[in-house]
Amino acid sequence: MKHVVDIGRWSVGFRSVLFVVVAGLALMSPGGSFLRPVMGQDEPKADAAAPAGAAAEEPAAAADAAAPAADAAAPAVQSRSFLAYIWNACGWFWGPAFLLVSFILVGLIMMNLLQVWRDVLLPAQFVEEFEQKLNAKDFQGAYEYARGDDSFVARVLASGMSRLSRGYEEAVEGMQEAGEDENMALEHRLSYVALIGTIAPMMGLMGTVQGMISSFDKIAMSAVSPKPSELADGISTALVTTLIGLVLAIPAMVFHSILKNRVQRMVLEIGMVSESLMGRFAQVGKQKSAG
Repeated sequence: MKHVVDIGRWSVGFRSVLFVVVAGLALMSPGGSFLRPVMGQDEPKADAAAPAGAAAEEPAAAADAAAPAADAAAPAVQSRSFLAYIWNACGWFWGPAFLLVSFILVGLIMMNLLQVWRDVLLPAQFVEEFEQKLNAKDFQGAYEYARGDDSFVARVLASGMSRLSRGYEEAVEGMQEAGEDENMALEHRLSYVALIGTIAPMMGLMGTVQGMISSFDKIAMSAVSPKPSELADGISTALVTTLIGLVLAIPAMVFHSILKNRVQRMVLEIGMVSESLMGRFAQVGKQKSAG
């Protein structure tokens, strides 16, 4: 009987120790995962959490479904090219006006560039042949050759040789007059480039004033505060016309300065070459007077 009681007590103690060990392992495990199967509480909590998870997924699915609908309902952004924007901002007046001025500017620059080449103003072949004729004492042939050439230096020399009968001083004076006339013609053609460089910013400023007047007129005539889109047309005209005026003026001023410096340098060189060639007639005159 005593053994039966001891076995019962040992069984109860073993169960108590086993329960304490299992409880300790459950408490030490992360989140108490060992305790839930022993306590029998895992399944109800899982069942309770399932509807909550489903409820959380339903708004997300609804949001995903609503996103394409919102994108479809949003207004489409209009896209247009930069040139179309510039043309619309300039309008029916400033657009053709700036386009015409730009064509004229390109034509003037190209014409002046072609005129200030050394082969046009001071061709080396003409100088060599003219000098050969002077060395051969063929003065009439040199004069005819100069008259038949269309270069700057040829016209200067032809003008000087046409006055040789009046003396060397008159011939030099004739060359100077011809050189001044040719130089003035070059500068006149070049001055139109400078003119565009001056009036292009003024045209842009006029467009700026017109655009700002248009915007302020809408503000004054509106009973409520106007929307930014209603003022955008006038502001666009003001800014775009200013931009185009500067875009035309800056290259015009740059090319005018470059071409003017080149013309001055070429005129100086032509004067030195022509005086050097005509200096031979001064020596001939001295020899005749000495003889």
